[in-house]
Amino acid sequence: MKMQWMPGKGFLAIALALGIFSWTGPVSSDPELVRPNILLVVVDDMGYTDLGSYGGEIDTPNLDRLAMDGVRFSDFHTAPTCSPTRAMLLTGTDHHLAGLGNMAEALSPNQKNQPGYEGYLNSRVVTLAELLRDAGYHTYMTGKWHLGLEKSQGPAARGFKKSFALLQGGGGHFDDLGLSPSKAQYREGGELVSLPDDFYSTQFYSDKMIEYIDEGRAQDPAATQRPFFAYLSYTAPHWPLQAPDASIEKYRGRYDGGYDRLYDRRLAGVQSLGLIAGKFVTAPRLPGEPAWNQLGDAEKEVMARKMEIYAAMVDDVDRHVGRVLDSLQANAQLDNTLVIFLSDNGAEGHNLDRDWPPLAAYITGCCDNTLANMGRANSYVWYGPNWARASMAPFHLHKAYTSEGGIRVPAFIRYPDFANRGAIEHGFVSVMDVMPTVLALAGIEHPGTLYRGRDVLPMKGKSMLPLLRGKSQAVHSSDEAMGWEFNTRRAIRRGDWKLVMVPKPNGTGEWRLFNLAADPAEQQDLARERLGIVEEMIQLWDRYAEENGVIVASEPRSY
Repeated sequence: MKMQWMPGKGFLAIALALGIFSWTGPVSSDPELVRPNILLVVVDDMGYTDLGSYGGEIDTPNLDRLAMDGVRFSDFHTAPTCSPTRAMLLTGTDHHLAGLGNMAEALSPNQKNQPGYEGYLNSRVVTLAELLRDAGYHTYMTGKWHLGLEKSQGPAARGFKKSFALLQGGGGHFDDLGLSPSKAQYREGGELVSLPDDFYSTQFYSDKMIEYIDEGRAQDPAATQRPFFAYLSYTAPHWPLQAPDASIEKYRGRYDGGYDRLYDRRLAGVQSLGLIAGKFVTAPRLPGEPAWNQLGDAEKEVMARKMEIYAAMVDDVDRHVGRVLDSLQANAQLDNTLVIFLSDNGAEGHNLDRDWPPLAAYITGCCDNTLANMGRANSYVWYGPNWARASMAPFHLHKAYTSEGGIRVPAFIRYPDFANRGAIEHGFVSVMDVMPTVLALAGIEHPGTLYRGRDVLPMKGKSMLPLLRGKSQAVHSSDEAMGWEFNTRRAIRRGDWKLVMVPKPNGTGEWRLFNLAADPAEQQDLARERLGIVEEMIQLWDRYAEENGVIVASEPRSY
């Protein structure tokens, strides 16, 4: 039966989708015969349990059907923040090598002007878009770039033939409101442009992507249609939380029960779907954060409104992704399209006015955050650590941390050729594995160490195709070590063992050891009991840091 993108209702629709909905079309394991289109959808700061297919209550039927007809990953990892993840995604190598060892906005004095810390994608890497373009693909990008502000650093310079890009890490969803007093900047192709009067980020980026794909199809003769690579990089649900009034109204009153109740509901949901199994100690609220029943009525109303806006933003992402899928299906392109979806990091759980003090003064001067105005173009709010805790249930901490709450994200991949469609894969997967997977499916080889006369780095990620085609049990072996570092926060993982260092106040400032199989919420420190494993893991961390040129910040930011 051909997939129809009709709204579904709750878990029943998800279960039905698994048995009823499927795509038909050309299926080939030979990429020389059928080169797939690639639709890469990245959302910004979405939590692990925000989608229905990951245990959430937000209405996300389109994404859920894709997830249930594809392969969901329960153990997919990114970097702790946005631009490092995007660097790894588009190059297949570690962000400390690709130029985003730290976000450009947060570079410490000892990191500035150092290799790997340029603040943009450097010349030592070749991008996925460059290689697909060279192989004859149409290459399109809309949405958040955050990999360089200058024309020579933008998407047009790194392989995208058509692009409409937000250059900074975020911005207003209705206009060019910046994350700081500086306005958000946009480029179409290589040139700076202004936004249209009716701009709404999620809708506009979807419209542009549909426009680019349609133009490319019209450009090619029917007999020689070239495939496309479409990088659809939404800024939602990144703060400031903003959405159309009608979208917010749909969720009015939905979160009056509070964040503690939502945490319990999300935890039950993600466990019932089989994404997280077993009994374990769950992550508590962060120190100093009140229980919902300790809030006054007025504070509860404000907090609930923030979550209503956030849910509306996630809902809108789903709705507009559905429009892109509708367009592909109407033009007989969906059945030969590899769809990859992921969030760029864990949910945003900072109290930003506390963790980024200049922001509070800026917001006071620019915005109206009264209850009645929240979510509109001239408001500027975020939902904070307690809603983020629910979004990341059962994991500890949130965006910008190397704990699981900062780096484990919802992610799925869907293509008719895959043998294990409908499955949940529980093995470790890295965002660096996306590029090798796409290249393998498209029949394209990475150039290795030389690209167009310049030295480049090889990929560190591995192709997921053997796993997805049923020829392998895992992408990574249990003896491989994977490392993370951001703003002095560090982690190293091998198999189920993970060693983590998080400075105070949300950590101890010492290495802590966890077994993720029994303790996914990282609550049972085994460092004193397993000193030998700790020593081995510290050696692995030192090797990771040396191989990837890690420079730990001398003056870490509070963010």
